[in-house]
Amino acid sequence: MRILRLAPLALVALTACDTGLSTYYRPGVSVSRMQTETTRCEVAALKDAPVANQVRQRPPIFYPGTQYCNSAGCYYRPGYWVDGGFYTEDVNRGLRARVLDLCMAEKGFQPVSLPACSAAVTAAAPMQATRTLPQLTSASCVIRYDDGSWQVVNPVTPIASE
Repeated sequence: MRILRLAPLALVALTACDTGLSTYYRPGVSVSRMQTETTRCEVAALKDAPVANQVRQRPPIFYPGTQYCNSAGCYYRPGYWVDGGFYTEDVNRGLRARVLDLCMAEKGFQPVSLPACSAAVTAAAPMQATRTLPQLTSASCVIRYDDGSWQVVNPVTPIASE
């Protein structure tokens, strides 16, 4: 019985770590269609702007020499160079993202970022994954579930009574 009382607290604790959701959005469209269209556009963007990794080198770093003096005299330690290192960069990453955005825009979707719902909203909302994308409001937020699904919530603020 004690475990059952702690279960809602565990759910709230898990959702407190949530980071929200960034996705493409078009109200009234099913989540499965949005995901299908996103995948199609990702594949098209990868074809139009393929991964183009380039190996680059950071400039070397010079550490200047220092002079140490004590009662026996002064000693000069010479400066030295340290390799800056190598890294790989996909030079088409930005272009690929723009191609993806363009493809989704042509299908009527726009990118949105929804914040995670507060613990109070998460506790009050019925636990069910979103199947059709609802209209968004300025208060819209998202609840993520362990299975990878999520729920868009439009919290209703109570009207203050006089």
